[in-house]
Amino acid sequence: MNTIHRLLCRSGLWRRVLEEKMMPWVLDGEDMGTDLLEIGPGPGLTTDILRRRVPRLTAIEIDSRLAASLAARLDGGARVVRGDATAMPFRAGSFSAVISLTMLHHVPSVELQDKLFAEAWRVLRRGGRFVASDSRKSFTMTLLHAGGTMVLVDPETVGGRLERAGFREVRVECREHAFKVAAVR
Repeated sequence: MNTIHRLLCRSGLWRRVLEEKMMPWVLDGEDMGTDLLEIGPGPGLTTDILRRRVPRLTAIEIDSRLAASLAARLDGGARVVRGDATAMPFRAGSFSAVISLTMLHHVPSVELQDKLFAEAWRVLRRGGRFVASDSRKSFTMTLLHAGGTMVLVDPETVGGRLERAGFREVRVECREHAFKVAAVR
């Protein structure tokens, strides 16, 4: 992640976009249940919003510095685990819902994204929900990811990929700069 991208993801501007636009849209009509897993919280702006909505929140973050910083900042307000979402350290059926917010494009290959989808399915309880959002291709996205990882998820194919991972009732909704997907285990 380059410096500009890192600064944006911690900014008050991004917090407002999350609180006023993205999170209300992504969470609209979605039941997160009581045990939510957030994949890839980064600096935790989304975690701050999610922990006000569910009794128990666990966040899994691959970057050890981000995981440690978030755990210290939350001070027990949510469980933060340093780990890889393509091979999660949780038992099958541990969570009522799994959510991933604007981070799938940081997973470095389609194959690893598919492993993440399979792991999300595995750690969900039967009937649990997987909800994700991510950005669509744009000039701004290209600039923000210069020198870093950016493997965009195609909203046209993500439904089939989730079905191959075992999900059902897959719904995809697109906006100009983003898409969201929801599915049931």
